[in-house]
Amino acid sequence: MELLKKRLGTVSGKLLLTAGAITGAVLLPQLVHLIGAASGVGSALGELLLPMHFFVILAGFLAGPAVGIAVGACAPLISHLLSGMPLLHVLPFMMIELIGYGLMAGLLSKTKLNSFLKLLAVQLGGRLLRASAVLIAVYVFDLQTVGVASIWNTVRVGLLGILLQWCILPLLLYWWNGSERSHE
Repeated sequence: MELLKKRLGTVSGKLLLTAGAITGAVLLPQLVHLIGAASGVGSALGELLLPMHFFVILAGFLAGPAVGIAVGACAPLISHLLSGMPLLHVLPFMMIELIGYGLMAGLLSKTKLNSFLKLLAVQLGGRLLRASAVLIAVYVFDLQTVGVASIWNTVRVGLLGILLQWCILPLLLYWWNGSERSHE
């Protein structure tokens, strides 16, 4: 564990984590979409579980804001180019949201807040960025492909994914930070 943490302090370690997180953030949603297709619910399972968000937030917490931003920007774009998901009219809003998650997780990673409060702040910040982008698109640029109702709908539909993040991410961060304290 100690070696891994030292490695993350290097440029090559951060690049490796970035590549790994982007890969996970692209592959896990594809797996979820395949399961959704096989079960008859289609892409709704991805909207429900938010698998891409997990890797972006974790990357920001582990390696800082630059890595979080890179994963948040690249993962949805690469996923769209490979699979068409997220859909083009959703892509810019999802990228803004995920970039916000990565940035905020990175900025909060070294604070003394407990992991759950950090995660809650990251989730709220990313959702507020997405909501702001949607409102600007609708009211400033008169964009008709997205509606204001989508702001609440993405939160409502993604509640299970948010709850899963609440259960898993603080435990991973506690484990990561706990092993750091045990070596001090």
